[in-house]
Amino acid sequence: MALKTENRDHAVTEKVLNCEIQDSTGLNDFQKLPDRHGIAIPRVGINRFRVPLTFKHRDGSIMNHDCEASMYVNCSAGKTGINMSRLCSILQNEGSTGAVNSKFMKSVLGRYRTDLRDSDDEEKLDEAFLRIDLSYPLKQLSLKSNNWGWQYYKTRIEAKESKSKGLETYLTIEYEYSSTCPCSLSMAKQYEADFAAGLTSEGNGIGVAHGQRSRATAKVKLAPNAVFGIEDLIDLLRVAIPTETQSLVKRIDEQAFAILNGSNPMFVEHASKRLFKVFNEDERLADWIVSLEHFESLHSHNACAVIFKGIENGLTDSPVF
Repeated sequence: MALKTENRDHAVTEKVLNCEIQDSTGLNDFQKLPDRHGIAIPRVGINRFRVPLTFKHRDGSIMNHDCEASMYVNCSAGKTGINMSRLCSILQNEGSTGAVNSKFMKSVLGRYRTDLRDSDDEEKLDEAFLRIDLSYPLKQLSLKSNNWGWQYYKTRIEAKESKSKGLETYLTIEYEYSSTCPCSLSMAKQYEADFAAGLTSEGNGIGVAHGQRSRATAKVKLAPNAVFGIEDLIDLLRVAIPTETQSLVKRIDEQAFAILNGSNPMFVEHASKRLFKVFNEDERLADWIVSLEHFESLHSHNACAVIFKGIENGLTDSPVF
């Protein structure tokens, strides 16, 4: 038994040390060995690659942001693997030449499909994927005072280029807002009126509606050739739900925020329908989906909803890629 194990280990060692293919430096290159299993892999690559990338903000400022990239290509049947370091070097190279935009995404994905081939006579790879995650900072003016602060938006940019569909681009933003419960607001005002009329002596005559920090996670698919960026999606969210949380406030801003919330009481259902109307009116969006969650101050549980455009084979709860 020991002899069989020794022979098997020797065979494995021989196979590792004596690869049939070497690279230009003479090192063994197992990745280029033909694969005898005939099994294709739809997506193979790298997650969590940290890289600083440049973004041009609407105000003209150009800023480097710390990003985390995920990069994939397909691995066809008969191919053992891919040269993963090329994914990183291509992204870094393209990132050093300009800001992240649709041209950047198309250039990176085009190079993935071309440069990850084993030889120049191979056809382009069928598909390539790129996902960029970052926290996008944006200056936010205070509601009344002459102040501003940084508001950060958790952002995801996804792009896929394929032989069959060309370039597809998706953008996801997490948007935090305040939501005041309409029912609670109504009951608070009813109580105050009853107290003032002497119909009740309970409490001190002040009723406070329950409200909560809330979050909408919006994912949109851009229409072909649409000029649409991170700040455009933030604009749509602000139009639909104007009670965005604030980054810096003075007393006058806090009062203005209370008035704003009182003017926009909403259940999670109201917020969903507000977004539906605004998103469906924008022709730059081919498809979209939004998940919403109100972190209740009254209950131990949260109120939530999911709403989407509803086109055939469109975005639903399932991930895109």
